[in-house]
Amino acid sequence: MLDYRLDEETEALRKVVREFSQDVIAPQIGAFYEADEFPTAIVRQMGELGLFGLPFPEEYGGSGGTYFTLCVALEELARVDSSVAITLEAGVSLGAMPIYRFGTEEQKQQWLPRLCAGEALGAFGLTEPGGGSDAGSTRTTARLEDGHWVVNGSKAFITNSGTDITGLVTVTAVTGERPDGKKEISAIMVPAGTPGFTVGKKYSKVGWNASDTRELFFDDCRVPAGNLLGERGRGFSQFLSILGEGRIAISALAVGLAQGCVDESVKYAALREAFGQPIGRNQAIQFMIADMEVRASTARLAYYRAAERMLRGEPYGREASIAKLYSSEVAVDNARYATQVHGGYGYMNESAVGRFYRDAKILEIGEGTSEVQRMLIARDLGVG
Repeated sequence: MLDYRLDEETEALRKVVREFSQDVIAPQIGAFYEADEFPTAIVRQMGELGLFGLPFPEEYGGSGGTYFTLCVALEELARVDSSVAITLEAGVSLGAMPIYRFGTEEQKQQWLPRLCAGEALGAFGLTEPGGGSDAGSTRTTARLEDGHWVVNGSKAFITNSGTDITGLVTVTAVTGERPDGKKEISAIMVPAGTPGFTVGKKYSKVGWNASDTRELFFDDCRVPAGNLLGERGRGFSQFLSILGEGRIAISALAVGLAQGCVDESVKYAALREAFGQPIGRNQAIQFMIADMEVRASTARLAYYRAAERMLRGEPYGREASIAKLYSSEVAVDNARYATQVHGGYGYMNESAVGRFYRDAKILEIGEGTSEVQRMLIARDLGVG
């Protein structure tokens, strides 16, 4: 019989992250959000809790957990705020995980202890201006010259790339031409502060206002040849596998936002009175909240299933796309419903559901749009 109950250790972690989210993040995140300010102190506290090291071995400063434990933590963070949740997701899945999966032992020893401790953040430079979902259209280039890679080009919409604690950005770049005439794309690590590496201003975004997202520029940026991450010419395929894992993590984050909408709506329905009674006594409100809970619970099962297959070493691409597609759309629906339950108060930026409403939409876009997920699912089914 299937058993989706969390084991004692994971349940204990969930409770710790839940308490941290409610006691530390919730009281102050609204001010950071309004100011478009990155909450460095909160992120450092997340590092002290060991959240950035959850899926990594203890020998590299990690907690010795699994990718699923990371997902559980992401869900609990996103029940309160998605900006800090995406900071963790990107820092682990996109920043540190490529080094762990594909790096040399020297690269792991150099970077992972700091990344696992939250003392430094890693970023993932794949998307380019005008590229969007067509990540294979990479125009950034890197050429070998006197034992160094010389990088030229730009990247767009890169999370964690310009904070006070950003340590490095791993970028994909064209390093030559394959025998079949296609681009040879490799991954190269560029430490923060490297001459020729310029970080643009923070984007003015609709949501995720307390997270860091920027455009990056490389102008004859020189890094040692040893900063190549993984095999030369395998950069694009390496990062596609990283994105496959990341879709499960984004699904967990989306489930957290969807569940947060339920949490806030249940509380508000009991407190808000209209026409002489709490609005929760109205069947229309009851049904909206019930539907929100159904969606959040079902989406949770979807990411649990994808994570289960990944941890078993079984193919999980279809399940990851299903989880990411469904949970992101559920997050958007629940944010809309929660705003309706809260009425005018739900449209205020100071309210949690106001932030949920603004944060939800990007989940249908980032790390593979809903259309891309449908394409991948259909392709895996043998359609088209």
